[in-house]
Amino acid sequence: MENLSVIFLIAGGIILLLIFLYFFPISLWITALFSGVRISLLELVFMRIRKVPPSLIVNSMINSSKAGINLTSTELETHYLAGGNVPTVIKALISADKANIPLSFKQATAIDLAGRNVFEAVTTSVNPKVINTPNVAAVAQDGIQLIAKARVTVRANIMQLVGGAGEETILARVGEGIVTSIGSSVSHKSVLENPDMISKLVLQKGLDAGTAYEILSIDIADIDVGENIGAKLQIDQASADLKVAEAKAEERRAMAVAVEQEMKAKAQEARASVIAAEVEIPQAIAAAFRSGNLGIMDYYKMQNIQSDTDMRNSIASPGQTSGPNKPKE
Repeated sequence: MENLSVIFLIAGGIILLLIFLYFFPISLWITALFSGVRISLLELVFMRIRKVPPSLIVNSMINSSKAGINLTSTELETHYLAGGNVPTVIKALISADKANIPLSFKQATAIDLAGRNVFEAVTTSVNPKVINTPNVAAVAQDGIQLIAKARVTVRANIMQLVGGAGEETILARVGEGIVTSIGSSVSHKSVLENPDMISKLVLQKGLDAGTAYEILSIDIADIDVGENIGAKLQIDQASADLKVAEAKAEERRAMAVAVEQEMKAKAQEARASVIAAEVEIPQAIAAAFRSGNLGIMDYYKMQNIQSDTDMRNSIASPGQTSGPNKPKE
């Protein structure tokens, strides 16, 4: 029993020691003290209570102090509690200081809390970055399509990182400038001969205004000749005009057919009137016989005249008959 009590006492002592060392990081305090960083042990205890890792704050203060940047534990702790990345901010401040780039702790934390990588921004300020644009298609005034691809060299603008537009805006503006410059060219050949004219026109527009970058240069990497858009549009227009003309011709043909059918109907109507009139001739002759106004010799004489007329018509138009024997249509 005595041995068991001793074991419990030792285990309890170890646990209490671990708890004490957790809340009182003496080794970390000694490291900070010998590194020239002024921070009290009580401050480290309060960091534990506020759930701020003391090692992160102390190591960041040591790094900044060795680089000649004086920061307080309160500033670093506040940035950590705000959701910032303290090591990245310290690296950015050290890099900016070595590169003689003006960057304050307040600016660095604002950029970090804005969601941008402040260390990458400082690196881009020192070493400019090249952005490749996608293929941009534009049409010159002669109707030939050109497909251009550019390389944009940019440098981060520290003062515009908070609230400034990103790479997407740069690419969109450069693409718009390429389309405008090619579209204003009279011939595609002039663009192929002098591709640098695109770069000059685009750079004159000040495309980096309001963005987080400063455009250093725009270089045309490649230009390819695409389709003959002008000829294609003319072909499409001609095809549309042809369809319109065919529609109008079909309309006129339909009207002509309607007029023809109407004339045929009128001709049939006239022929019916003629036939109705011819039917009345025998009745008139019979009435003339009964009334004594027409004699038999007069009738024969009329028949001879009719036969003579039919003969003359047959001689004038062979193969056709006329008069009473004319075939009906």
